[in-house]
Formats: sequence, structure tokens, C-alpha cells
Amino acid sequence: MKIAAIETFCTPDVGFVRITSEDGRQGWGQVSTYNADITCAVLHRQVAPWVLGLDTNDLDDLLDLVTEREHKFPGSYLRRAMGGVDTAIWDWRGRAAGKPVAELLGGSPGPLRAYASSMKRDITPRDEAARLRALRDAKGFDAFKVRAGSEVGRGRDEWPGRTEEIIPAMRRALPDADLLIDANSCYGPERAIEVGRMLEDHDFCHFEEPCPYWDLEQTKEVADALEIDVTGGEQDCELPTWRRMIDMRAVDIVQPDILYLGGICRTLRVCRMAEAAGLPVTPHCANLSMVTLFTMHMLRAIPNAGKYLEFSIEGPDYYPWQEGLFVESPYAVEAGQVMVSDRPGWGVEISPEWLARSSYRRSEAA
Repeated sequence: MKIAAIETFCTPDVGFVRITSEDGRQGWGQVSTYNADITCAVLHRQVAPWVLGLDTNDLDDLLDLVTEREHKFPGSYLRRAMGGVDTAIWDWRGRAAGKPVAELLGGSPGPLRAYASSMKRDITPRDEAARLRALRDAKGFDAFKVRAGSEVGRGRDEWPGRTEEIIPAMRRALPDADLLIDANSCYGPERAIEVGRMLEDHDFCHFEEPCPYWDLEQTKEVADALEIDVTGGEQDCELPTWRRMIDMRAVDIVQPDILYLGGICRTLRVCRMAEAAGLPVTPHCANLSMVTLFTMHMLRAIPNAGKYLEFSIEGPDYYPWQEGLFVESPYAVEAGQVMVSDRPGWGVEISPEWLARSSYRRSEAA
């Protein structure tokens, strides 16, 4: 298949990508959220020129070609843009074959256990416990993630004592649940280990990004000192960094974000690295744009999938831009599980009303 045209539909928060092949068939993908309008500009200027009119059968090689041609521009924006093209090609393939992407990847449609992922730090432990219990009762979640410290906080808590309060409060509120916590690069190793001991004392099972993510040695120091699984990787978009992280065993569970990393193909490379090292994959997918859907399909296919899917519990008060993206939401939760459908491709339709309000741009093959 050769791409004849690439179109983007975006706001500053989210951007969808539509590819059209030479025979007129189409597929939909998405660039990463946040500054998506900038990412779409990068896509048209620095990705489209290298993929339009070329054969996409070896997609790994095509994505490598983009990175080589844009070698002076490594980093996040280029990868976020590449992810839009990659995911649209996978949708095109699924639609052409009449199969869900999960099946193309070697898996199958079906259910996935999800953990309810809180994004909030400005919530008291008491209120957090109440809303998580309500979600347990209403949706059947049996695993939950909350937040520790402050985001990239240089050791500071969101307010004094919050971390020490929320850890036991979650265990009291949810005595039988799997409990996870995310520090978002807050701590140095000494404080991270101290918090990790508290987590172990209250039977938490997952301690995410305890130290500045770019300092793998700090994270490894924490992982080596603790029994709890230390996890990370969501921000990392360069494959050599992933090789180093996995080779040095800086984490116990790897957490690539499909759209931060550059798409399904590049994320599968990380999954294979982790599989060779005996490490599970619990990807980062912290909002209900298409990234969680992409992750659902991949987790139904890889042999080293982690225990659950990250599933954001935040609504329009936190993510107002999530509203109205799809004709029909693919994110129904029943008994703590979500379902990968058997519809072709990603199995979802972008809302025409949303598309009509978005900023539009098109690049075509010469």
C-alpha cells in the first residue's frame, strides 16, 4: 500500500490523522495529545514528505527512514507525529482485511482487565477514597492507581503529609484491591525508597516513576532497594534509551506510551526487548482519546502483557476535550473490564461534528 494523502484534524489538545491510499481506501489514527496542533504541523512538514507515495508494507523500515531523514530532530514531537501515521496505517490494514488490529498483531478481540487510574493530586485522600469505592461498586474495578508527591516536584508533596495520608487511606478503603501509585518523577532515591517502604507496608504492588525519569541510575537504585515493582518509561521515545533501561534493569515493569514512542510498530519493538528480558508491559495511556484504544488492541496480542490496562477515570472537569470525540465510545466498563471489539481496524468512528470544528490540513503525494 502507498499513501496518496495525509489529512489532520486537530485542536491544541488532540489531533486525528486520516490516510488515503492510492486506491482510495482510508484509515484513521491519532497523534499524541497535548500541543497536538504543533505535532500536526510537524507531521506535515517532517513526516509526510518521507512517507507519501512510498510503500508501507515494511512499516518499521519506513518509520526508520523518517528518523534517519530527520536525524537533526530527535525527540518527542517527531515521534508523536510519526505515531499518527503509524496508527492510521494499522487502521487501514484492519479495514482492508476486515479484521481488528488486535488480530493483525497476532491476538484476538475480547476482554481486558482495567485499573482505574486517578490523575488528580488536588483531591484529599478522603475524597479520593470515596470516589474510588464508588467506582468499585458501580463499574467493578478491582485495581486502582493514585498519585504520590507532586509532579516533577523536587521532593515536595502536593501539600505536607498528603503522601503519608493517602497510602494507608487507600488500603483501608479498598482492602482487597490491587493498589498502584505514581510519583511522576517527584523524588530523589532516598525519599523514593522511604515512600516505597510505606507502600510495601500497605501492600501496594506498583510504584511508578519514583525519580526523575531521565535519570535511569536513580530509578535503578530504587528498584534494587525495594520489593515492590518499580515501573516507568512512559516519557521515553528513543529506542536506545529503552535498550539501556531494560538491559540495566532500571524498572521491573515497562510502561511505553504508544503515541509518545511513535506508534504501534516502535512500541512492539520495546515489547520484544522486554519479553527477551522477562519483563511485563503495562503501557501508559492516561486519557480516553484513541491512545487507550490502541493500547487495548496491543495488550490483546503481546505475550508479555501486564496484569491490566490503564484506564483514566477523569471526566470533563479534568479533560474537557475528551467529550464528543467518537460517534460511539469504545470505553464501556463492565465488571472492571473493557472489551476489544471484532470490528475492522480500531473499530471506532470519529464524530463528524468534532471533525467539523477542528483545524484541517492535507498533504498529498506529488
